[in-house]
Amino acid sequence: MNLSEHFTLQELTQSPSAAKAGIDNTPDATVVANLTRLCQALEDVRTLVGGPVMISSGYRCPALNELIGGSATSAHVRGLAADFTVPGLTPRQTVELLDDSGLVFDQLILEFDRWVHLGLSEVTPRRQVLTLRKGSGYQPGIV
Repeated sequence: MNLSEHFTLQELTQSPSAAKAGIDNTPDATVVANLTRLCQALEDVRTLVGGPVMISSGYRCPALNELIGGSATSAHVRGLAADFTVPGLTPRQTVELLDDSGLVFDQLILEFDRWVHLGLSEVTPRRQVLTLRKGSGYQPGIV
């Protein structure tokens, strides 16, 4: 099922960790609506970077989120966040490009210099840019 021109429900819900643990990561209708909104934001990212966006993590049901050690308040649980990379750009370059753009987001996180987390909000977006490094927690900006 396509959620947008370039993104599918399967792409935003697949999880090897869930499959291995026997966890059903099927979203309900509210989460699918959020994922559809998220995919529109990812389409904007795709347009900005001029090519594909490779999703590594999208929706996580509460059991999957707990299994992988995600935050209990993670936007992934509501279908409002995705982790991704962009072929040909480092995650840092991607975050810098998105930070300099006019794209609307709640959180943009450079995680471990390995991927980008894009989170949306159900209320007024903060347009918060953070860096997460092992052992140091979240730091404001691109560091």
